[in-house]
Amino acid sequence: MAPDAGFYFDDLDEDTPSIQDSRARAIRRRRNVFRSHPAPTKPMGRVPSAWCIGSGMQQLLEPELAPFANWLEFGEDNRDRFRWALRDSLDELLDGQRTGRWAYQHLSKTEKTYLGTAVEVNLTKEFEIANGMDLDWSVDGRDIDCKFSKDMGGWEIPMEMYLCSDHGDRQGQADQPALLTWMNDDSSEWAAGLITITDERLRRRAKLVDGRRVRAYNRDNKRQLSDTVAGEVYWLWGGRQTDLPRNHLLHLAPDARSRVFSFAKSGQKRVDQLFREVQGQLVGRRTILTVAQQDDAPKRVRDARIKLRPEGILILGHQESHPHAARGLGLPVPVKGEWVAVRVVPVSEADTRSFIELDGERWARAQPGEPVVAAPALPKR
Repeated sequence: MAPDAGFYFDDLDEDTPSIQDSRARAIRRRRNVFRSHPAPTKPMGRVPSAWCIGSGMQQLLEPELAPFANWLEFGEDNRDRFRWALRDSLDELLDGQRTGRWAYQHLSKTEKTYLGTAVEVNLTKEFEIANGMDLDWSVDGRDIDCKFSKDMGGWEIPMEMYLCSDHGDRQGQADQPALLTWMNDDSSEWAAGLITITDERLRRRAKLVDGRRVRAYNRDNKRQLSDTVAGEVYWLWGGRQTDLPRNHLLHLAPDARSRVFSFAKSGQKRVDQLFREVQGQLVGRRTILTVAQQDDAPKRVRDARIKLRPEGILILGHQESHPHAARGLGLPVPVKGEWVAVRVVPVSEADTRSFIELDGERWARAQPGEPVVAAPALPKR
């Protein structure tokens, strides 16, 4: 190439800083623009009556599924790790800091399709699962596939997961095990179950011509589990779980959520209002990012702590004396990336409420109707 056909880096020495500054400003403008979204009008998913599983179910476990069940159910903190992996998968797609979205229904069609992949990826990382030879994972030397559906019973099963002579070369090498995962953010529910996939356990339909029941494929030649096998799934941890980490913005009362997002020009005021509305509950970093919609969103919490003290509100985090204060007030204790707000009032020694003592004065959680008193400053130790 001739020297004048291109450019040299030396030619950009004077202009490069301005180019970089311009790009940085453009990125900040895109990231820090406030976006609001309407409340969902449709549910996240469906739960057909045949799949209305309970909790604390007594179930039989197929011997070939026992290694997978033992691996998940009896590992330390595995249940909590599992539910948080589900929560993180949805939150990553919502990307509230840049989009302002706070509900599954705000996702695009493509993003909704990707949620199953995100669940598989996050569970793989969380549990450090090895890749399988033919399926998603390998556990104790045996392959297992991970399936997700927002609709209970809606898992899509490909031909390569089960034996069927009618499929010829497309059939699987064996009837394969599957981990079925499901969550519903609307109800804060989730579930995980194990089943061995067989041709007989998959859905069929009545053929209109002669009334025979034939295999019910979708356009990708996948089939769903038959409604009759819901009771044959081994549901981990006893069935339906009701503690998917809470989506505070989704479950806020509509008028409270409107107040939080009413400050279109101030991320700080939105965060302040969030802690007025949500008290006594842990609030995570992703909620703060979604409300502030700014690069420096966590700083908004530190500033809110100062701004709300005159209103009697403490915002407790994971450092210094804050965990001790949370325990003393009977609140959930934050870990890194979490906060809990509470309005406090001074109380007498005759008061039976949980309390903390600062400078010889007792402070307890305020009850409705009690007058507002400026909250105390918490010591570092």
